Amino acid sequence: MRAAYIEETGTPDVIKVGDLPTPQPGPGQVLVRVRAAALNPIDLYIRSGLVAMPLAFPYVIASDFAGTIDKVGEGVKSHRAGDRVWGSNQGLLGRPGVASEYAVVDEEWLHPTPALLPDVDAAAMAMVGITAHLGLFRTGKLQKGETVYVPGGSGGVGSMVVQMAKAAGARVATSAGHPDRVELCRKLGADLALDYKTDDIPARLREFAPDGIDVWYETQRDPNLEVTVPLLRKRGRMILMAGRAAKPPLPLGSFYPRDCSLLGFAVFNSTAEEQRPCAFDMNRWIEEGRLKPLVGRAFPLEAAAEAHRFLEANTLHAAGSLTGKVVLTVD
Repeated sequence: MRAAYIEETGTPDVIKVGDLPTPQPGPGQVLVRVRAAALNPIDLYIRSGLVAMPLAFPYVIASDFAGTIDKVGEGVKSHRAGDRVWGSNQGLLGRPGVASEYAVVDEEWLHPTPALLPDVDAAAMAMVGITAHLGLFRTGKLQKGETVYVPGGSGGVGSMVVQMAKAAGARVATSAGHPDRVELCRKLGADLALDYKTDDIPARLREFAPDGIDVWYETQRDPNLEVTVPLLRKRGRMILMAGRAAKPPLPLGSFYPRDCSLLGFAVFNSTAEEQRPCAFDMNRWIEEGRLKPLVGRAFPLEAAAEAHRFLEANTLHAAGSLTGKVVLTVD
């Protein structure tokens, strides 16, 4: 089978595309004919060696996928050959990656793909959607009628946060760095969409939520807590899921007297069982027309190294040329 893989960690140049043996499913596993694999920042960190994960070389890259079950292993009960499925959290913690024509996946990580959702879109929503859902509901305990702010509302996670918060009955504010992206945020359902290059974000948020923000979903890698914490409501919650090297000062005087919370999480720490309710809601909202994945750019499998360079330029170096997700198509 054709696969994008590495035999050592390093720059995107270590990514190879070539033939590897087709894996076979064991008990409780299925063999998926992969049609699309989405890339995430964690894929960059693993490939570069920044994040240490157990890797068996050759290591197939990518963690999100969508495709069709080719065959099932012994004991598989909830899926059968021919089912369209999507999933996330592969290529992590010893599990093989999915940027390949075929991938073996444990049954528990599979979710049914809505009938009208293309595989490219299903892969694109996988990790970012689960991340958004875990942050908003499991960690942030968002309630109907509360106010949410998420910077980067046209990005992978941000666009999911905007749509999910609206689906849950929240008031949503967001920001982006270009008028076209600000307009996209409005189309996704944001009640307030700001341009962070031209708007006074703190002032506009105080107008939008005079009592403060209930759930601040921080997507930026270097947040300014001295600015953001005073914008929280009493008992406001700030969700942190990015910024491995960030060391922002914390304004304690405006934080603890109002019973605020800083809540961090990494999606790969969540179990398949914890992720299942996320996938259920995501599929339901897709079918109801309330959730739309954003595919920013699709690359063929053969251009996997180029796709890594493009994502790295945008996530780590703020190139600003990406809206939505980077996806590899596997023909």
